[in-house]
Amino acid sequence: MNAQTVTSVPAYAVPAAGAPLERATIPRRPVGEHDVLIEIKYTGVCHTDIHRAGDETGGIFPMVPGHEIAGVVTAVGSGVTRHRTGDRVGVGCMVDSCRECDNCRAGLEQFCANGAVETYNSTGRDSGPTYGGYSTHIVVDENYVLRIPEGISLDEAAPLLCAGVTLYSPLTHWNAGPGKNVAIVGLGGLGHMGVKIAHAMGAEVTVLSRSLRKKDDGERLGADHFYATSDPATFEQLAGGFDLIVNTVSANLDLDAYLSLLKTNGTLVNVGAPPAPSRVTMFSLMGGRKTLAGSLIGGIAETQEMLDFCAAHGLGSDIEVISGEQINEAYERVLAADVRYRFVIDASTIPAG
Repeated sequence: MNAQTVTSVPAYAVPAAGAPLERATIPRRPVGEHDVLIEIKYTGVCHTDIHRAGDETGGIFPMVPGHEIAGVVTAVGSGVTRHRTGDRVGVGCMVDSCRECDNCRAGLEQFCANGAVETYNSTGRDSGPTYGGYSTHIVVDENYVLRIPEGISLDEAAPLLCAGVTLYSPLTHWNAGPGKNVAIVGLGGLGHMGVKIAHAMGAEVTVLSRSLRKKDDGERLGADHFYATSDPATFEQLAGGFDLIVNTVSANLDLDAYLSLLKTNGTLVNVGAPPAPSRVTMFSLMGGRKTLAGSLIGGIAETQEMLDFCAAHGLGSDIEVISGEQINEAYERVLAADVRYRFVIDASTIPAG
């Protein structure tokens, strides 16, 4: 690929809201002074991809989803200092931000006051739409490219760029670690990484899942305890027991019931986004000075910190590798909760459109 000219690369795209993905050819901008050209090896399938493909959160079509990207640098701009050809790298949920607001300067680019440029379904600095990782190559500013340590395989690393940091950030911010009782609500693509990371941090980890169906998995991943939330006795038995609860499910829960599980000064953090507004009784917060909070991915420095942490502890995502032609089927299986725990697309199987 010529780094000095606009290239066209194979991809899988959603041509219109709610339509199946199909083969396509998309443009990639020339490699600029501070750009990196990445040959994509693997891309994770995130639940957000499915929401956006269905235009549930507002979409720019045709859309190429994918913001859990792992690959290898094949070309760099003349001013690039962070990465070299041959480096193992990743790209997460954003590819740019204003770099000037207080949040950007504090390393919280995900909360950019002027709006971060998302990896797909956004408008890039060239005023064109951004296209994501369901493709063979991508060009990204070096400051938004992460280094993937040798301790993690690229396929298992891909989901860490979204699912991994989405759990690492709140667990770090609310000080999960030795002496802390942490509950993870839901054992899916997000939750299974929450269990692994919280366990590696030294916390006592409990999984709260609808049923006991995944109990063996939970314990294998590092959970000390596993309870079914469909059993009312669970909420009686565990009342007032947790310092931190991280809710990963995208469904409306009885927040009052989950707040009752917190210790005094405990925090319930939501990283799942239910489609409808949630309800909470103020007395559930006032009694025990409890906190109901939210969290959204992490900044670039924190994402790198997460990758280094995972490599040091031998953590990767539990994955099922699929070909490009299996993406539509994978979407159906995600909606049916038929994956343990993240689909990853082998980009070498994406043919020319």
